[in-house]
Amino acid sequence: MTIGLIGQQGLSERLKDNSQITILFDVDGDQARECLDKYHPDVVITELLMSGEDGFALLEQYPNQKFIVATELKSEIFVIKAVELGAQYYLVKPLVMSVLEQRIANVCQGERLGGKTMRKKSVSETTLDERISNIFVSVGIPAHIKGYQFLREGIKLAVDNPQIINSITKSLYPTIAQHFNTTASKVERAIRHAIEVAWNRGKIENINSIFGVRVYTSSEKPTNGEFIALLADKMLLECTY
Repeated sequence: MTIGLIGQQGLSERLKDNSQITILFDVDGDQARECLDKYHPDVVITELLMSGEDGFALLEQYPNQKFIVATELKSEIFVIKAVELGAQYYLVKPLVMSVLEQRIANVCQGERLGGKTMRKKSVSETTLDERISNIFVSVGIPAHIKGYQFLREGIKLAVDNPQIINSITKSLYPTIAQHFNTTASKVERAIRHAIEVAWNRGKIENINSIFGVRVYTSSEKPTNGEFIALLADKMLLECTY
């Protein structure tokens, strides 16, 4: 696997022991275009904000190049924009090397975070299912109710396509309904019921502890869309699935 590094100070040293990876260039933003035009690596790992070049501009101007964004910027706005511009994965620093190396392999195998390239049903997706299930157990959503499966599918859809949360009635519910051979209205009611069960069980502090801040109180039950968006955003920002 050949890779290029843009604005990733010190990363080449951490990757040098991986015999399956060949680093073609390791430059800052001011040399990025020259290297991208000269070399054609399997994957480019780029920062977003750096001297000499804007990572978003590189994503726009090299649509056929596969990029992994590795940055300290955690905002959902940056995540969504990067994925919309074609980023295969969005990793938040400090990087876990085993995760980065797996993401590089995933990209070379044709997998990506956004919805333009279908992810294979693999260990990574199984891990996503497990992480969502662990959160559901923690917040008190029982596995036997219908809303459990619908809610999990909704979070996975929002991870693959963050914009779908902006069209929850017209796109998200119908997509879930089609997957489970039911109706959108039944999906909406079942998800709402699942959230109500969690709140009635009084495990609000578990929810707050997952996000590290006080997100809700017992009197602040989220809407379906808010709850799905919150959990999908957590998965996107961690990008460890």
